Amino acid sequence: MENKELTDLLVSWLSLSAAFAFVFADGGLDFIGFADALAIAALAVGTGFLLHELAHKYVAIHFGAKAEFRAWNMGLLFAIVVAFLFRFIFAAPGAVYIYGKNVTLRENGIISVAGPVMNIIIGMVGIFLATLYAGTQIAHVASVVGTINLYLAMFNLLPIFILDGAKVFAWNKIVWAALFFPLVVFLFF
Repeated sequence: MENKELTDLLVSWLSLSAAFAFVFADGGLDFIGFADALAIAALAVGTGFLLHELAHKYVAIHFGAKAEFRAWNMGLLFAIVVAFLFRFIFAAPGAVYIYGKNVTLRENGIISVAGPVMNIIIGMVGIFLATLYAGTQIAHVASVVGTINLYLAMFNLLPIFILDGAKVFAWNKIVWAALFFPLVVFLFF
């Protein structure tokens, strides 16, 4: 990994952690509450965002492509401002750019599904740990991390042009549906 990519990942991680912390801490006006929220958000975003993007990168490399994460600074700034002002998360931190090889529709679908699958795995582990340690601080943190990861998976699987879901849907509608609809049911019903 080159310095630019590491810097972009770090800036994105910190920016998204701050955005989530503003939402968790109801605006961050209480420093202690904000610090606690930032610690939990950093863990949730560290697993949810970093591992998601690295999954895309290394699956692309597996298929013989070159892949690098690049931050989108305007998207990061937008996420922080919206979180601070409206207590809502809408994040477009950047993306893994794939180049150097003509990637097939199938390969692109598999590369695209890797990130949300990583979020689903982390989300399930978080929910399992929250159940296992019910009533403890570990359960609270695990529940937040798990839930955020499941929401990130669902959001990224929306079949909208720039999101992973559009590429997965174009490749294999059955795989897309098998991942997307159980998440919707679990998270909303």
